[in-house]
Amino acid sequence: MRGAARTVCAGGAAMVLAACSAVSSTPVIVLPQSTGSSGLQFSLSKIKNNNFSAMPALKPLDALGRGSIAVILPAVASAGHFKQFDAGYFGTAFGRAGLAPGQYTVGLAQGSQEFHAVQQAIAGGAKVLVLDTRYAGDGGQIESYAKNHGVPVIDYDWLTLGGTREYYVGFDSLKIGVLLGQGLVSCVSAWKVSHPRVIVMKGAADDYNSALYAEGYDAVLARHFSTGWKDVSNPRGTWDPLVARSEFKQQYAAHKNGHKKGHKNAPKQINAALIPNDENATPIITYLRHLGVKARTFPATGLDATIRGLQRILVSYQCGTVYKPIHLEAQAAAALAMYVWAGVKPPASLVNWSISDPQTNRSVPSALLTPEWVTRQNMRSTVIRDRFVKPAVLCKGYVKPCSGVGIRLAAR
Repeated sequence: MRGAARTVCAGGAAMVLAACSAVSSTPVIVLPQSTGSSGLQFSLSKIKNNNFSAMPALKPLDALGRGSIAVILPAVASAGHFKQFDAGYFGTAFGRAGLAPGQYTVGLAQGSQEFHAVQQAIAGGAKVLVLDTRYAGDGGQIESYAKNHGVPVIDYDWLTLGGTREYYVGFDSLKIGVLLGQGLVSCVSAWKVSHPRVIVMKGAADDYNSALYAEGYDAVLARHFSTGWKDVSNPRGTWDPLVARSEFKQQYAAHKNGHKKGHKNAPKQINAALIPNDENATPIITYLRHLGVKARTFPATGLDATIRGLQRILVSYQCGTVYKPIHLEAQAAAALAMYVWAGVKPPASLVNWSISDPQTNRSVPSALLTPEWVTRQNMRSTVIRDRFVKPAVLCKGYVKPCSGVGIRLAAR
């Protein structure tokens, strides 16, 4: 099946991108082998909302498990959603599925402390681990420890490269990249930016998700670069907002100065930016506003639907942001963990894809969720509807822009 691995496309992205090129150095999403499943049937399509109404269907698994399920998430300021959303969602999901508090634990660990947390969980009787090891140092070592103790691991939201996990649950990273690219294209048109001259920014060079994001938006933008848009700059990439700001400032100033000095071959000033997340966009857009760049004149993208990103979208300094409905991801991971814990093979309708770890070339059965592109027009029907953000928080200082898109402070 690996020979039929997607070229640049996977999931929803496969129907969006028609022309793609294989990239052997990045994780590749492939269609899973057709296999049968046993036990209770459960599908990702049943997970539709943040009311956790699908979870009670898993109660027949409750009596089959032994020991407990342990969820260990990162505790870092730069990814506050784990504490704010994911942890609580896991607790609610397991509770609605009928598990008693002693049958699961949900904890947060800082960096290298995650290894110790895993050791404690296994010593305490955990028979399944759900982990995000991106800040843990050597995530592969953590997973090897679990495997040596007979405890299967489910990677959550982050694939541990070189790891030994049994499953992966996350959002379709390639689709996220496609949404970023398409969002920039739509915004350039809507804001009537003539002769787009784009800086294409990236996340960290060694990041699994970043590689797939770039693969997605590069494929979208390539079509436009071949028909008139200018690909002005491609910095190395980072997830550090201050480093991203420095990368942007250097390129913005270099091209601006080169043009003014009359260098015939110097690209003209950058007037659009593919930025891979809201955090990196924050200091960049602040810098542009300080220079006097006005709303609806400089298209820029983002990811994660942060409060500041959404507020910039409300006042048209950012085109949109990719929203990952975490409540769906947590429910999918909780459901998968319960199957593994109960010793029942998960159905193909839950484990709907397979991704390849480029370090081991091992295929990893996966549950991939679909992200959404959020703009001013659909903010109310996405992040507000899902209670991902509170109107009172979003609209503080932005009452008029919120009202303009139908968001009221009293909304729930």
